[in-house]
Amino acid sequence: MGVALAAAAALIALPATQSPVAAAAGTPLSQGRTAASPSGQSAGVAAACGTGNAALGRPASASSTENAGTPASAAFDGDPGTRWSSAFSDPQWVQVDLGSVQNLCKVDLTWETAYAKEFQIQASANGQSWTTVKSVTGATGGTASYDVSGSGRYLRVYGTVRSTGYGYSLWEVAVHTESSGGGTPPVQGGGDLGPNVIVVDPSTPNLQQKFDQVFAQQESNQFGSGRYQFLLKPGTYNGINAQIGFYTSISGLGLNPDDTQINGDVTVDAGWFNGNATQNFWRSAENLAIRPSHGDDRWAVAQAAPFRRIHVQGGLNLAPNGYGWASGGYIADSKIDGTVGPYSQQQWYTRDSSVGGWTNGVWNMTFTGVQGAPATDFATGSYTTLDTTPVSREKPFLYLDGSTYKVFVPAKRTNARGVSWPANAGTSLPLDQFYVVKPGATAATINQALSQGLNLLFTPGVYHLDRTIDVTRANTVVLGLGLATLVPDNGVDAMHVADIDGVRLAGFLIDAGTVNSDTLLRVGQPGSSADHSANPTTVQDVFVRIGGAGPGLVTNSVVVNSNNVVIDHTWLWRADHGSGVGWNTNRADYGLWVNGNDVLATGLFVEHYNKYDVYWNGERGRTIFFQNEKAYDVPNAAAITHDGIVGYAAYKVADTVNTHEAWGLGSYCNFTADPTIVQAHGFQVPVKSGVKLHDILVISLGGQGQYAHVVNNTGAPTSGTSTVPSKVVQFP
Repeated sequence: MGVALAAAAALIALPATQSPVAAAAGTPLSQGRTAASPSGQSAGVAAACGTGNAALGRPASASSTENAGTPASAAFDGDPGTRWSSAFSDPQWVQVDLGSVQNLCKVDLTWETAYAKEFQIQASANGQSWTTVKSVTGATGGTASYDVSGSGRYLRVYGTVRSTGYGYSLWEVAVHTESSGGGTPPVQGGGDLGPNVIVVDPSTPNLQQKFDQVFAQQESNQFGSGRYQFLLKPGTYNGINAQIGFYTSISGLGLNPDDTQINGDVTVDAGWFNGNATQNFWRSAENLAIRPSHGDDRWAVAQAAPFRRIHVQGGLNLAPNGYGWASGGYIADSKIDGTVGPYSQQQWYTRDSSVGGWTNGVWNMTFTGVQGAPATDFATGSYTTLDTTPVSREKPFLYLDGSTYKVFVPAKRTNARGVSWPANAGTSLPLDQFYVVKPGATAATINQALSQGLNLLFTPGVYHLDRTIDVTRANTVVLGLGLATLVPDNGVDAMHVADIDGVRLAGFLIDAGTVNSDTLLRVGQPGSSADHSANPTTVQDVFVRIGGAGPGLVTNSVVVNSNNVVIDHTWLWRADHGSGVGWNTNRADYGLWVNGNDVLATGLFVEHYNKYDVYWNGERGRTIFFQNEKAYDVPNAAAITHDGIVGYAAYKVADTVNTHEAWGLGSYCNFTADPTIVQAHGFQVPVKSGVKLHDILVISLGGQGQYAHVVNNTGAPTSGTSTVPSKVVQFP
């Protein structure tokens, strides 16, 4: 939303000192690097077997150990006087994690007297599915080298026949991988978090000053290039007020929110915009406990400002000081002990949380799986409440295990109600399984890291892409910090995800480039048909922007071809203000296009597209909460007339679909370029028994254009300038 009910604000000009993303600091990814071939080697350079030991000092494990003095790690420590020894039975194995998928060429084994007569050398990309790269029979022990051909992140020696009555015992295992004089070395996982991540603890000197300095830079920096992430180590922080501006995130580093206690405030207000919070975009708070200094914390935000895994030990005020307009918003997996006061918030979605109370609603307040939520009352009020959320999986997050960074990947929940913590079902991934992407990284290196089996952790920054990021491995995690931003150049798509299980995309912004891209984010290739119900791909806090920071062009923002995808909080926004804004200057025909079956959207915000904001082709789709504004800058009715209909529906379900259901949907019009436009309807769906809409509305913002109907030809028209919703409680 640009500025609901404040037309003048929609035309606000940015200060000349603000730099558009297109001029962001950092080298574009197309500069200064030679593209790598799919194998990770430079084209035209033959690979050779390296002399280094890729297994030296790497994490190791085994099927068993004879005693505490013969651990698995001893076979990979480079010390010829230490060894691994197993239990006295067949089969037994020892394995090493190389840190990334590598091309294997030779393995050296140094056996103790208890050697293997028969064994296999095996490789795996994930440590679970193994491929034999060398099978050995008639071995005689001692030191032996074996040429192998294959690739893997994990390598193991799998013994099947012992030479003695004892177990298997190895002094050393050395693993050699392919390299070449002019080639690209393997991308390493782990490392530091880059220049824009600010890690603090309760004893950090001048802590309040650090928050204040970033806020002073980011408070009104709506389209600038600054990106920041505050990470708070577990402990108690007294007397702080962390004001959160644009492209700033604050997160605790505990495994649970209560591990990081703030006796103070985490604040979003709207002083920079004269008390109007409808442009408080692109920021977040996560994994903290807050005891507000005056009883209520203030989180007066608009779109793309998630509030996740927060324990508010008091109340929560969602309106700006002075109760000016606000247009949020999203809460998930949070406990608010006191009352939530939306006040001037036009709409809000809350999922899998608990609240001590909820005071009011303006137009559309939707709840699923929320303990303490108000009962459904949409006919005379604004509430839509479902007892549970059908499918949910919380966003991955970074935390500290002692002094070691890890990423926690929560498990899928079905029919959830209330928060997921402190039980925290899921898995932890060490940081060395992630390529920590920092400003200046190239798209070629990012893809090489993915091909090696690494996940991605984008640190705060703006990343220009000269090629598409391709995610092809199941269960890959792509996690952004501090609203890390991807900008595709020269018309490439930003990211493609294959039709695979369990990918997690979370916490980043895709900003359209100046040359038209076909699709910014594509999940599944066309024709995808696999069943991912047991392990769906999730898209969480992934935002799209076309224009605002400069001209941007795209045909489709997000296309979902895979089945069972869960879209949990997104804002797809064709800009209505900022730089590079105009009917054709930042043209984007479609927001979300869904071809996959059994796709679920929870917290869907899509605005201002030239044609359909949402087009749903897949069967058995479900949406819980939808917020939309139609494009402000439609030049005239003729520009959006098609098939004898004036206006493209905000939410269109294809005529071929037999089953679809949605709850809590709203579409608003603000046709500032031609207020005489009367759009036919906000929603268009086939009239079939399996297609059901619950609690839907349309609104004319201040009389700037009108709707003739709510859905199809049903629902009263909007009229006048009083901004009164026209509602349909149930369709058909």
